[in-house]
Amino acid sequence: MSGPAQRLVFVDLLKAGAVQLVVLHHLALYGPLSDSAAELLPELMAWLSQQARIAVQVFLVVGGFLAARGLAPDGVWKPGRRLLPLIAQRYLRLAGPYVIALMLAVAGSALASQWMEHDSIPAPPGPGQFLAHVLLLHDLLGFEALSAGVWYVAIDFQLYSLLVLLLWLGQTGRWRGPILVTALVLASLFHFNRDADWDVLALYFFGSYGLGALAWWCTRQAGNRWLGVLTLALACLALALDFRSRIAVALIVATSLAMVQFSGLQQRWAGHPLIAWLSRIAYGVFLVHFPVCLVVNAAFTRFVPLTPERALLGMALAWAFSLLAGALFHYRVEQGVGWRGFVRLDPAG
Repeated sequence: MSGPAQRLVFVDLLKAGAVQLVVLHHLALYGPLSDSAAELLPELMAWLSQQARIAVQVFLVVGGFLAARGLAPDGVWKPGRRLLPLIAQRYLRLAGPYVIALMLAVAGSALASQWMEHDSIPAPPGPGQFLAHVLLLHDLLGFEALSAGVWYVAIDFQLYSLLVLLLWLGQTGRWRGPILVTALVLASLFHFNRDADWDVLALYFFGSYGLGALAWWCTRQAGNRWLGVLTLALACLALALDFRSRIAVALIVATSLAMVQFSGLQQRWAGHPLIAWLSRIAYGVFLVHFPVCLVVNAAFTRFVPLTPERALLGMALAWAFSLLAGALFHYRVEQGVGWRGFVRLDPAG
């Protein structure tokens, strides 16, 4: 996609805003700078550390929206596609930048441990732990995460693979793919997402991801719109049964995506170059911001006598350096290895 008219501008806006909240959430949650800065802005730091994590729902919904758009624009499995090669291709596209980001996380933790002692610094990984991360099995095998964002990469791969499987299973009938997705969305909303023991598996998150996929499909054909309306009504029932703010946010985002796409505003909005840029580098920022924030925390702890004002300055610098590092990662790693158009937190494949 090269021109503004070809971009999904509302998607860009959602991704650009959500990744900022993710960075600020981790800045407020990990490291000593936020503890000191909380003396100046206690309510803001409390909100960022506890509530800003909900921004990940934006990525889940947008991920499903773009995956449906890329895999089956009309909800129909494309003839000639094969299941396992498609999943393997997805893993390989994720793995290249992800493994490099893991190495940066290990290096950042090692540097930070030289300057401070803090429980937010992961211990040096053993071979088994690192291999489990590379294979996206670290949470399933109970290993400590090497970086704050790696859980999402594993879940993203599971979600995408599950969506591919459902579409493949539904290829014998025109409506079966979206119907299977709807059924699993409801199973997630009414059962799996209500039990935190499932949160290492895609089933826990598929309610949000599948709502994004249905948001795309319901704008394509009239039959799909009825399916989208039915799912919306049942999702509201799931919230009435057990209100979860994360699901409420996912529902709002999915509904907004469908309305904006259906109205044609996505195509008519010119967008803004800064928003488009922040969206493009979002995956890079997501992958590398944690070691950057960790090193900045450690540097301020070691070399700067901390006051609340200086801690707040340190957090601002960590945020800015995270964007810079994410941009460098995007241009030098994601695009540098020849993967132009890489997913960047939008699992369209």
